[in-house]
Amino acid sequence: MKIKITILLLSAFMICNAQSFKNASEYLNFVGKEHTAISKSMWSYTKAVAHSKKDRTIRGKRSVLIKTVQRAILKIQKANGFDGDDYKNKVLKQLDFNLNLLNHDYAKIIDMKEVAEQSYDLMEAYMLAQELADKKMEEAQQQYEIDFHAYAKKHNINIIESDTDLGKKMKISNEVFKHYNEMYLTYFKVYINEVYLLKAMEKSDIGTIEQSANALSETANAGLEKLSTLKTYKGDKSIIYITKDFFEFYKDEAENKVPKLIDFLLLNENFATIKNTLDKTPERKRTKKQIDNYNEQVKLLNKGVKDYNKTNTELNKKRTVLFNKLNGANERFLAKHIPKE
Repeated sequence: MKIKITILLLSAFMICNAQSFKNASEYLNFVGKEHTAISKSMWSYTKAVAHSKKDRTIRGKRSVLIKTVQRAILKIQKANGFDGDDYKNKVLKQLDFNLNLLNHDYAKIIDMKEVAEQSYDLMEAYMLAQELADKKMEEAQQQYEIDFHAYAKKHNINIIESDTDLGKKMKISNEVFKHYNEMYLTYFKVYINEVYLLKAMEKSDIGTIEQSANALSETANAGLEKLSTLKTYKGDKSIIYITKDFFEFYKDEAENKVPKLIDFLLLNENFATIKNTLDKTPERKRTKKQIDNYNEQVKLLNKGVKDYNKTNTELNKKRTVLFNKLNGANERFLAKHIPKE
């Protein structure tokens, strides 16, 4: 009996302390403040997922954001609705939807991001998942704003547009990222072939080097052709220009520089064979022809090392410059076209 009394008293205490509102305007301000703060934070978070390289930091921010959404849901749940709970329930449904996006869609996206750099197919799947999740968020925000304005109209509340147009900002941002992602995938399809080429170079695997160089040349030429047909976003060709420069670099690397690097690797293999043969031949049995040939190969190898290092140094320097230019162009493009908060 004592336990039942305690529960009843506790329930009565919670009801008495539930937040109440004098009018619809006061309630709308309360809900709007909670919801808008959450929506803006979620939108900023999704952009961090798309561009930040620090996945551990992103996971930490996601955990904090989940707790923030959960607190907002509890706060709205505990507060009394005004003129019934219909509008309150619509807001809670939208916040629950956002929470589900964080717990499932964006959790999956973070996992996909960690392996996206391994292949074109994985990168394409990651970007598609990101676009779909962002679209869901945009549509949910637009529905919230429809309900928001309907509730305001019902109670003759005049809304001055400010942060309530977040759905419009999301729509514009999604259009910008759709173009950006298309550009990046066009670039990545060529870039990944250079990754395979450089890995083959590290192993001095001549057969794989030749295959990778051919693939890089083909995709670079196809990429240059595609760039000439791509639509711009509001006439902005900044990313297209630097991507074109990158493709021309890859084309030159594959068609002109790699053959020189392969020549050195073949020279090195040949020298290793000659040296091995000479080392196995007792000194008294070594012929003048063998020794002269070995000395000649040493000269060729020394020259080859200089040429090989020079070519690699030139490639590395130019690649670094182009990467910096591409990253800068991407950042400026997004900063220019995505609506400011």
